[in-house]
Formats: sequence, C-alpha cells, structure tokens
Amino acid sequence: MSRTPVREIVTASEGQTEAFGRELAKELTAADVVYLIGDLGAGKTTLARGLASGLGAIAREVASPTFAILHEYAGRGGAIVMRHLDLYRLADRAGELEMLGLPDAVAGAPIAVEWPGRAIREALPATHEVAIVAEADGSRRIAVTAVSRAARSLPR
Repeated sequence: MSRTPVREIVTASEGQTEAFGRELAKELTAADVVYLIGDLGAGKTTLARGLASGLGAIAREVASPTFAILHEYAGRGGAIVMRHLDLYRLADRAGELEMLGLPDAVAGAPIAVEWPGRAIREALPATHEVAIVAEADGSRRIAVTAVSRAARSLPR
C-alpha cells in the first residue's frame, strides 16, 4: 500500500464541512473505507453527512450511529449508497466485531467509520483517512490521506 500526499482544507462552518464531504464522495467507490478521525464534536458526523449526500443518499438526517453502531443510507432507487459505522462504544476486540457480523455486513458500498480502533483497522483497512481538528475559532482543519489499494478484501 502506498499513500498519496495529504490534502488539507480549513472549513469555517458546518455547511462547508458538509460540502467538503460531498466533494470527497466523488472519489469513492463501493470498495472504499473512510476512517473519520477526530475528538468528540470535531465534525466527523457532519463530514459523513456530506459523504452520504454526495453519494446520492435520499434527503434524510445523517446522525451519529453511536447507539445503533451502523446506519445505512439508500439512494433514490433504494440501493445502499453508504454505510456509517460508529465504534465509540465498542471494545477494541476483533471478536466483538465478528459477533456483530462486521466486516461482512458492510460489503458493497463505501463505508465511513468513526472511532476506528485497532481491531477494525486490521479487519477493514482504510482506503482514506480523514483527520478533523476543531480549532478555537470554530473552524475545522481537515486532512485527507488516501491509501492506494486495488480493492477492499473482506476477511473470512
């Protein structure tokens, strides 16, 4: 795996962060896994909302799936266009992921993962890492690193 240079942007509002997610979505395929990395309140879910919108999800509120762990977003034809995982409440154990049916349950659409721990990093490696930092002035500094991979292969 090789990494492309980091792309950085500063957004001044939630709308700009969402718009950046829509732009990033243009680069994604069904085989892509996007890690959203940042502190609580950094804007991970806002960026995920932009990704879902950019991938054609029907207008619906994209919310953090913290309690559900996984949300799926469908496009106009009903097909899943993005899966959104939030692993904040999970222990960092591969067995826990397997018990939940991950990563097999997330095949066939791009995946946005909040709080990717060591276990998910091993089971479902990223094709893109997006680091979001909330600045004191309310802006967000976003850095994207793309990891070149031919395709996502799911462990069996």
